[in-house]
This record gives sequence, structure tokens and C-alpha cells, in this order.
Amino acid sequence: MGEFRVPKSHPRYWSLYYRHKIEEAMEKGILAKAGPIAHGRGEAFDYLIGEKTIEPAERAMRAAVAKLLLAKHPVLSVNGNVAALVPKETIELAKALNSKLEINLFYRTEERVRAIEEELRKYDPDIELLGINPTRRIPGLEHERGKVDEEGIWKADVVVVPLEDGDRTEALVAMGKFVITIDLNPLSRSARMADITVVDNIIRAYPRMTELAREMKDHSREELLKIVEGYDNGKTLGDVLTHMKNRLEELAKEGIWRRAEL
Repeated sequence: MGEFRVPKSHPRYWSLYYRHKIEEAMEKGILAKAGPIAHGRGEAFDYLIGEKTIEPAERAMRAAVAKLLLAKHPVLSVNGNVAALVPKETIELAKALNSKLEINLFYRTEERVRAIEEELRKYDPDIELLGINPTRRIPGLEHERGKVDEEGIWKADVVVVPLEDGDRTEALVAMGKFVITIDLNPLSRSARMADITVVDNIIRAYPRMTELAREMKDHSREELLKIVEGYDNGKTLGDVLTHMKNRLEELAKEGIWRRAEL
């Protein structure tokens, strides 16, 4: 894979940088062929929210961190797109939350598992990684993503499943897990099935959640419970859609389409 040569002065620098990371991950065997498609779909929704963290996402992140800090056995799931975009940030978040990390893949091959493990260990050679040899299966899921680690997702009370497929989110909820997802599409089945949905780009969400975890770790149990109990995922998703609607209406009125400033 060639060196990324786009100058930082380019108006789409960061978007192109992360596309380059996706391309690199394909070359390394981290991503399945469907990975770039999922990334492109998410980027389209990021345009709609304005490529920034909006208030409903901040609200969801605060509730998610509170729930994770309350959890007895929290687990962050790692797929190919997560390993491609935020490997270092994933490890930092897991440490801030005292959470387990588990590799879980829809298009699972041992080569991909090893490639993702190698990528994560660049940032912490001693990090504990579950999901290398999963021995359990989520009820009702017959594909490879149904395979989970007995000491990880199988045992977890709270699971973070970013950039996820709806069927596994639904199956985890059916198992009684509290499910948190990071999904730029508020209309997806994952977004609608999860207990908490952070509608934000994971490249912004994970660093912010790490900040929140460090800020909130000394909160009392009562304070954390109050945050979680006051959260309404349906309202949050509705607020995201309202934000998108209002933004598109404002852009249309301003004639932004003609100026290509999206």
C-alpha cells in the first residue's frame, strides 16, 4: 500500500485519510470485501449529521459510559472496520473502562483473526484479546459471528458492538445482554435494537468516550444509575433524525447544493 500523500490543506483530508486506512486494512487482510461498503454507507450518514458530534450522540455516549462503568463484565467487540479505523483508540477505551476486548467477525477466517490480533498488538503487545478460539455460540445465529468467547461476550452483562449487523444485536438483546452500538445510520436494525445507540463516527466517538470514562470513573453508583435511568434511546434516535431533517432544510434554503459545500 502506498504512502498517504494528500496534503492537510485538502478540504477532505480526514475523509480521504480514513479511506486510505480502509484500503490499507484490505491489503493487510484485516477487512472483508464488504468492509469498504459499510464504511462508505456510514460516511454518507456522517455528511447528513454534519461530520461532527451532535448533542444526541453526546447524550448517548454519556449514558453508555455510565452503564459500562456500572457493568460487572463489560466487553468491547472488535471487527475488521474497528481494527482498521480505531485500533489504538479501542485499546485506550477498554483500559479506561476496565473492559475486555473480543475479536468477532461475520466473515471469519483464521487469517483475518490473526491480522486483527497483530494490528491491535502493535499498540499494546500484552493486551488480552478474547475471541481467538471461541467455544460458545449465540443462540439463533448460525453464521461465524455467532461464535463467541466463553470469558467474553458469552459472559458479558454489557456489550459494545460498534459498526454491527442487526441480527447479532437482536440476538444479544434476546440473551439478556445490555447492548451499546456505535452506528452512523439511525435507521439501521442495530440502531433500533440496541439499548443505547451512539449515532456518531467511531473515530470521534471512541476518543470522546475515553475522555468521559476518565471523567466519570469517580462518580458514585447512584450518579451513574441516574444517568442511565434518565436515558431514552427512542427519543435520542428521533432527535438525530430531527437534526438531519432540520440541517437538510437549512442547506436547501441557503442554496448550499449549488455551492457544493456539503
